[in-house]
This record gives sequence, C-alpha cells and structure tokens, in this order.
Amino acid sequence: MKKVLIITYYWPPSGGAGVQRWVKFSKYLQNFGYLPIVITVDANDASYPITDYTLDKEINNVNVIRTKTFEPFTIYKKLLGKKEIPFAGFANETKPGNMEMFSRFVRGNFFIPDARKGWNKYVLPVARKLIKEHNIKYLVTTSPPHSTQLIGLKLKKEYKLNWIADLRDPWTDVYYYKLMYHTRFATSIDKRLEKSVLSNADHVVVVSNSIKELFRKKLTGNSGNKIHIIPNGFDEVDFEGIKKRKNSTLTIIYTGTIADNYNLDNFLKAVDKSNLENLTLRFIGKVSEYYKKVIDHLNIKTQTEFIAHVTHQEAINYMVSADLLLLVIPDVPYNSGILTGKLFEYLATGNTIIGIGPITGDASKIINDCAAGKMFDYNDLDSIVEFLKAAYTQWNNVATLSRKNRCNEFSRKYLTSKIVELFKENLTRLNL
Repeated sequence: MKKVLIITYYWPPSGGAGVQRWVKFSKYLQNFGYLPIVITVDANDASYPITDYTLDKEINNVNVIRTKTFEPFTIYKKLLGKKEIPFAGFANETKPGNMEMFSRFVRGNFFIPDARKGWNKYVLPVARKLIKEHNIKYLVTTSPPHSTQLIGLKLKKEYKLNWIADLRDPWTDVYYYKLMYHTRFATSIDKRLEKSVLSNADHVVVVSNSIKELFRKKLTGNSGNKIHIIPNGFDEVDFEGIKKRKNSTLTIIYTGTIADNYNLDNFLKAVDKSNLENLTLRFIGKVSEYYKKVIDHLNIKTQTEFIAHVTHQEAINYMVSADLLLLVIPDVPYNSGILTGKLFEYLATGNTIIGIGPITGDASKIINDCAAGKMFDYNDLDSIVEFLKAAYTQWNNVATLSRKNRCNEFSRKYLTSKIVELFKENLTRLNL
C-alpha cells in the first residue's frame, strides 16, 4: 500500500469535528490502497478543549506516532485561574478582563501564527525519519492550528512530496482574529506565512466555497485552481443499528457549543411565542451563561434541558432521537462559509433541520439542495414561529418529520475518494 504521512495536532483522545475529519479519512484511505501514518501530539502534553476517548476505536489499524510539545496554555490556566483552555473563537469565555486581554495580546503577537507552534520542533525530526524510512511521497497537514501548515512548508522544501494543506478554517480572516489584538507587524508576518503555505502546497483543501474564495484572492493567476472543496461529512457506520422512536413531546435538539455570538435570541423568543406546551428543547454540549439567562427569563425554562458534553456516538444517538435538529451559525464576519461538522451528521439522520444563520450561506444552500429543512435569518422571528407551529401540527398528527437522506455525496467514504484523486494528481510533474 502507498504510505501517506498525516500531521495533525487534534487526534483522539481529543474530541470535536476537526478530529473526526481525519480520523474518518484515515479509516477509509485503506480501502483505496493508501496506508496512513499519523504524527500527533502526546495526549499528556496536549492542550485539548474537549476529549472523547471513544474515538480510539476508529483508529485500531492506523500507525500513530505521538511527540512532545511546548505550549503556554498551562501557564495561561495558572495565571488566570482557569480550569479549561479557550475554545475556538473564545466560545467558552465571557467579556475578557485585563488579564485575558493581555494574554490574547501575547498570543497574537509573540506566538505567530498560534500558541501551538512549539509543537513543530518536535514533529520535524520524526517526520523526516519516517519520510526516509518509508519512502513517503504523500503528505497531509491539517489545521487549525495553522502552525501545523509550517511543518508541511518545511518538509515540502526538503523532499519531493505531493503536499495537501487541509485548512478547515480561514487563517488571517477567521472571525475571531481581531480578538487577538495583533499589531500591524504581527499581522504582516502572519499573512506572509499564510500566503507562503497557499503558494507552495500542491493542493489546498477547504470545507466550503466561501473559504475557498477567501484563499483564492490571496493567490495570483491560475494558482487558485489548486484549491479544492472537500467538506466534512458523515460515516454511515455511526448510524447503524440506531432505531428512531416516537417522542412524547416535539423534541428539538442542538449538539455542540452555543456562545454569546450565536445570536439565538429570536429563535428562543419564537419557541416561547409559538406557545407549544408539548415541546422539549434540548441542548447537548456547552451553552453560554448569557443564553441560559435568556431562557430563564422566557416561559420555556421548564421545557428546556441542558446536557453536558457527551461522546460522539452519544451525540449521534441524540441526533437520531430528535424531531427537529437545530443548527446555528455564529453571527460573525465571513460566516457564510461556516460549515459545521454536525450539519452533515444532521443530514444523515433524515430528521428535519431548522437553521439559524445567513440564508445565502453555504450551510443554507446544502440544507435547501438536500430538501432537509430551512435556514432562517437571525431576526426572522415570525417565520420561525410559523415553521415551529407547522412542524408541531405535522408531528401531532403522527406524520413523521423524518425523510430519507438525499445527500450521500457527503458520506465519509465518498469524500475520501476525493482525497485520493488529489494524491494521484501531479505525480508526473513532481517525478514521484
């Protein structure tokens, strides 16, 4: 089998959609004749926002090498008295105090492109050894953290490799970039690194069309043709054997994080205004204190349930059990390109999706194309009320809100075949 070197910071026992992306690709690459070798961080030294030890079962046949790292997050937690590190976009933080603002400034200006860059020096010697020993010709670096892409940049200059730079999020255009208080000098360095990665990678893989356009504008001529969209997806195996049962109430489920910038106020008001007593709103994951207070002040407090972080498989069980699945896109700049991993697993359940976010964004288009539900603008309270009442009437008449998944092009196995196509390109040009 052809060997592929995959360099990723996030790997089990880390949890989250970014982890699942390359865990699933690694699982199915073997079906196409490619053997993945993964370099990741030692879990004892890593800084993971969340963990999920059940994902280990996905990687039984994958060779995983773990390295040490040096990161400032231990100091950060001690100085600020925090129990956890910041989530992406500081989703688990409220308004920052002086120490939080100072720590962000330090991270934004002294750890470019990010605070996990200390991992790179441990990865490079291991990667060089593996490339030589196994005659590896295929390299994947996936980010965030975007400092991982600098490993690929270095290895590409040293060896003949077909290098895929997989960027799940924007780099210098990411919506929380301004929260790092970069100086102009730091921003210029960061943008130079970003462009160097985009220019030198053989292929740049992104998860949405909007992110593709952001990166394409940073390249000249036909260089933008190297950018490919391979979104996140769902693994059919995860849904096998789960039976759908009729709920005693119309059950709306959300999985994941709800931060202050999710602009969920009007949806919650719509649930209240719809006045459906036989309804349950269930949040699986972390919900900001602000939105818990909003719910407390509405008449839906007794209808709302909060369940802390669960394993990936448990989250899927909850998704399947829903009557309506709530999808929320953060109300932030460039949010039209945000495609959360949960969207595709929502699709796989066959349950109806009610989306809150940009109605012309990439997520809205997928929901419409798959006839999977509807996306509403953050402020369209009346239309959300109308949708909820119609859904309740249909559910109350024992008619199902479920449908057959019409979008099998988002299956993990199919998406892996798209990665394989990129491996096969450029082989003659690169003399591999």
